[in-house]
Amino acid sequence: MRNKKWIALGFAIIAAVLLLLLPNTPKKQYYHHQGHIFGTYYNIRYEGTEDLHHAIKQRLQEFDHSLSMFNPNSVISHINRNDSILTDSLFEAMYHEAHAISQLSGGAFDITVAPLVNAWGFGIKSQEPRTKSQDINLDSIKALVGYNHIRLNNHHLEKDDERITLDASAIAKGYACDVVADLLRENGCQNLLVDIGGEVVLQGVNDKGNAWRVGITRPTIDATGAEKELQEVIASNNLCMATSGNYLQYYIANGERRSHTIDPRSGYPVQHSLLSATVTASTCMRADALATACMVLGEQAALEMINQTADAACYLIIADSDTLRIATSQRWYFE
Repeated sequence: MRNKKWIALGFAIIAAVLLLLLPNTPKKQYYHHQGHIFGTYYNIRYEGTEDLHHAIKQRLQEFDHSLSMFNPNSVISHINRNDSILTDSLFEAMYHEAHAISQLSGGAFDITVAPLVNAWGFGIKSQEPRTKSQDINLDSIKALVGYNHIRLNNHHLEKDDERITLDASAIAKGYACDVVADLLRENGCQNLLVDIGGEVVLQGVNDKGNAWRVGITRPTIDATGAEKELQEVIASNNLCMATSGNYLQYYIANGERRSHTIDPRSGYPVQHSLLSATVTASTCMRADALATACMVLGEQAALEMINQTADAACYLIIADSDTLRIATSQRWYFE
């Protein structure tokens, strides 16, 4: 009996020593950060052993310094002013993906669309909305638009015409989501949600242990604008998703509703019945660019493009008389 007591005491001592020798593993918890960047919001949730908000803000500032249209000292702003500047890795990754989506979409997505966006009154260079297309010299402006008019060469962006300017707004938010999600993963986070301006990267589970849930906004158009409500809610453990729509940014000219989505090929705002396009893809940068391409192409061409793209799927909301109609690609996963 006495031997058993000594044995038990020995085990207790060994266990106590082992506990002292083991590293003090920090306890994981969920963190939530909100803020503003690139003229929009960010909403980030993740499970980790430490608060990474400072690192997140630092990474977003690096991104801002490269691709923000609102930052006059960013790489893209310097390029638009034809300043002598070397491109960085963030800009170059954006350029290569943008070029790939331009080719895939037949030019429906094009980061050289900036002169047209500004001419129609939707760009960073603030102008009054155009009331007549005759006010715009489309032929001269379209000569400055085309993804084949620019190229990267040894960390420099070359232009066929120095008046060419770039607009990365249709790809940058999605790319920023990827960048922040990568930072979280580098720090050991396996459960995360990154939402920047409505573009989303998510992985794992939320603080309740359930799949993350994100919504697709239902576009409701009336004489005064648009009201928000959810059309669809998606539950997922692994998702990169972006939405583009023409129901929030527009103006009325001569009784016509002019969308902020400009077709780089025609030079005109799109005028079709597709109200919003939600796209999932292997990266959020890719989903963001594809969603914009869908909005330019319209329903049928968008479905054809996405169905031929192995890593992508889409959920389209179309105005059909007085109702809304849904169309999805062959690989829409959430029905």
